[in-house]
Amino acid sequence: MTPDRVFWSAEAQELILPTNTGQMGILTNHIPLVTALDIGVMLVRTSTEWVSVALMGGFAQIQDNKVIILVNEAEQATTIDATEAENALSDAKKGLEKASNRKEKIEANLIFKRARARYQVIK
Repeated sequence: MTPDRVFWSAEAQELILPTNTGQMGILTNHIPLVTALDIGVMLVRTSTEWVSVALMGGFAQIQDNKVIILVNEAEQATTIDATEAENALSDAKKGLEKASNRKEKIEANLIFKRARARYQVIK
């Protein structure tokens, strides 16, 4: 769920979430927990395929075989322009290299992580 829409509402066999401490796999009967989500790619295994979704940070709650994910933004590959994502990643890498002070480095790193997540979803 994002502030303006529900981006996924279906059954899944498995989830892999980008948490602040690394990737976390979620299967049936997972223990209840709440975790912070980092900017990155969430992988969803349905009964027939894996679906990639770029998440832009948020939280996940796992309880009673249900997962509620609250994020700032979420994008599936079908909504991302491949050329735009590739150009954004290239620009973000350059911005990260040019950042000189701490504030610029933090901002450039966030832009890079967003661009990398979007790019990974389309590849």
